[in-house]
Amino acid sequence: MHDFNFKNNELYCESVKVGAVAKKVGTPFYLYSHKTLVEHFQKIRDAFAPVNPLVCFAMKSNGNAAILKTLIDQGAGIDIVSGGELKKAIRVGANPKTICFASAGKTQEEIALAVKKGILLFNVESKEELNAINTIAKKLRKVVQVALRINPDVDAATHKSITTGTLKNKFGIDLKTAHEILKNAKKYPSLEINGLHVHLGSQITSVKPYVFALKKIIQFLEILCADSICLRYLDIGGGFGISYEKKAITSKQFAKALLPLLKMTGLKIILEPGRFIAGPSGIFVTKVLYNKNNGVKKFVIVDGGMNDFARPSLYNAYHEIIPTKKTAAKKIKVDVVGPICESGDFFAKDRPLSTVKKNALLAIMRAGAYGSTMASNYNIRPKVAEVMVKGNKFEIIKSRETFNDLIRGEKIPRFLK
Repeated sequence: MHDFNFKNNELYCESVKVGAVAKKVGTPFYLYSHKTLVEHFQKIRDAFAPVNPLVCFAMKSNGNAAILKTLIDQGAGIDIVSGGELKKAIRVGANPKTICFASAGKTQEEIALAVKKGILLFNVESKEELNAINTIAKKLRKVVQVALRINPDVDAATHKSITTGTLKNKFGIDLKTAHEILKNAKKYPSLEINGLHVHLGSQITSVKPYVFALKKIIQFLEILCADSICLRYLDIGGGFGISYEKKAITSKQFAKALLPLLKMTGLKIILEPGRFIAGPSGIFVTKVLYNKNNGVKKFVIVDGGMNDFARPSLYNAYHEIIPTKKTAAKKIKVDVVGPICESGDFFAKDRPLSTVKKNALLAIMRAGAYGSTMASNYNIRPKVAEVMVKGNKFEIIKSRETFNDLIRGEKIPRFLK
């Protein structure tokens, strides 16, 4: 569910007319509902309440400061994957002891920064990374907590580019190697290796991969127990899917299947939802520039492009597209495309859409996750504005870039002058 609904044939975000925002900030732009954001965090927190999890929002899904502040105020921790994300999370008020750091390629500078800040956990992806963290922690005279990211070799049945839990992917440590590391934990005197981490991928719409992976982990924990190896944390990642084209299962359904297994572990549970919280909370609003009929296909050309919102082009992802004004006009099949000089610049293909005229606004739904964070300046296009609504008020939470923003830092070398 979300708080984007029609009133008197006009699309509203909570109590604000989407068209009124467009008039104020121009197009294209991202628009977020504060109420939806909070409610989706609460849904997943409450569903898993019997194990009192630490819910760390996956910042990679949406790193806007206002989004982060909203969730931190609700008690969320933060799942980070870079030094930049760490700095931003701290800047908006995240408690370092609620921050987990994933990523298969942490740099020495990023590790040192995280050690100094005193984050809760490093989720470690390899022996070499473990050695690097141990060395840096020793130099800084710190003892840091780490969890081993386990690769359970489970196919999450999602898009190939966002599956992460099989041994064909770059992520995680196989169980045999993890066992060896834990048996020889004394080799890492500046580390407390006291957790396991597993992340199967993104936009997972079935409980089966989670159940299969957790059963593997429980078996692994039994082996560790037999070796008198005790752990404190189990981070099961995120990846809970949302309804795009097909209806996804609810947080309660995920929890019903997973809670019995999580309780069996006896460990402190960490969750890393991103899309589930941010996805339904945002839309991407774009304006119709032209209608085109080339005799074979019909196109609706809009002012937003694949550089602004890449998911359809990158993953062939489905997003519902609706005019912000309801109309009785008949639906025709069109491709909704942008101005980028790529045939891959599309938001929908052969999609039934009500006939729209020039300057009409279209809302691309459930665009709050992996939208603005994946945007680029391709074709020398400024990144778009971002706006948040709370009740009957709205504010710009990120200004539209200018041309000067795009050329900042560039210079022509003297040998070309």
